[in-house]
Amino acid sequence: MNSIYQNINKSITNSEKLLAVLIDPDKFLLENTNRFVQNINKSIATHIFVGGSAVEETATERLVIEIKKHTHLPIVLFPGDVTQITDKADAILFLSLLSGRNADYLVGKHVEAVSKLRKTSLEVISTGYILVENGKVTAIEKVTATKPMPRENIENIKDTAKAGQLLGAKLIYLEAGSGAINPLTEDIISQVKKDLDIPLIVGGGIRNKSDLHKAYHAGADLVVIGTAFEQDELFFEELKK
Repeated sequence: MNSIYQNINKSITNSEKLLAVLIDPDKFLLENTNRFVQNINKSIATHIFVGGSAVEETATERLVIEIKKHTHLPIVLFPGDVTQITDKADAILFLSLLSGRNADYLVGKHVEAVSKLRKTSLEVISTGYILVENGKVTAIEKVTATKPMPRENIENIKDTAKAGQLLGAKLIYLEAGSGAINPLTEDIISQVKKDLDIPLIVGGGIRNKSDLHKAYHAGADLVVIGTAFEQDELFFEELKK
């Protein structure tokens, strides 16, 4: 498989928008994999992300193995912890929680992960991860013991994203959190995107095709949708190829 990161950049150069379906092993029944992934294959989705805030140690690998049986789409780990690393996937977002100040999630967990990553052939993609408040407490806040960034302080969000790029991140992941009440505003997305020279991922609270297109129009290069598909698989009907 070609470099996933290179392919993302190539798509952006060609003005193609990308969509990742996020599957949380902690909320997903393995026996539903075939049906769910077939829906993904029929949709405009370009990537499958796998991961969650709190997942049983072997659940991620079991799910990735099962997904691989039913699709040729790239599978990218979106890990909430070191225990979710598996070489059965194609790549991993090496996430640094830039919006928080918990050293474990800025660099500590990464050091812990290296011994595992050395034993894999995963493509490791350095990613600056920024959590913005959405109207409710998210699992990310609880697990990482950090607070999201206030959404009204766009300048600080912009500066944080740019700092991530200057520190060497290859992607910035701007997130409102799983099941967000309020998705990121178009103003937040557009202002962050204008200040970056690297791809921008946007996720959290996107529940319909209109939300998706608003995120794209504002500047998101890759949008991630998870909860909306968990709650209503008919959403796939709106996103058929």
